[in-house]
Amino acid sequence: MIAVFLRAEIASQRHSGELRDAMRRTAVGADVVERPDISDADQNAARRALLTARRDYATRRGLFDGFPTDVTWTRVGLTPREVLGVRYIDYDYWVDLSAGSRFPTDAAATIRAGRTIFGESNQGFLDAAAALRQGETFPELILVAADIDARLVVLEGNLRLTAYGLVPDTLPPETTALLGVSPRMVEWDLY
Repeated sequence: MIAVFLRAEIASQRHSGELRDAMRRTAVGADVVERPDISDADQNAARRALLTARRDYATRRGLFDGFPTDVTWTRVGLTPREVLGVRYIDYDYWVDLSAGSRFPTDAAATIRAGRTIFGESNQGFLDAAAALRQGETFPELILVAADIDARLVVLEGNLRLTAYGLVPDTLPPETTALLGVSPRMVEWDLY
């Protein structure tokens, strides 16, 4: 999960600058993030330290406040309907963007109506939707759930999820995602 999270952030226009700053502070080279070898214990430790420096992963603050430590990670294939049923994290911006539902299709309606949240531009979402229309593919989403049948919440990939909501007809028959499951996920502040 850590390797997938960091690879998505380094590819992100919004987050890559802050991640690269954290990479300099922690002396983690680009190869460790861009071409991770998850069989290498030293690289894994470096990525964990980097995600902690950037997002308070090991300290379980910030984004990971209350995030369980007993998460089991697997790759899953989701249908378009399942992708559009993924909820955003329970964070003011995403709740407001989706008119309270936390669903990407409702966020898409907000964006199409030209409404902005907290003065933040919607252009990034529109650009990502246009990229999907042009055939671009995105990194896999990282999702979490309390159990295999519980609601899915996006841990990483909110912008990509919004783009899917804007152009749902571009979703393939199956979208691969990384899914973390823990019965304690309900303790995570953003679940």
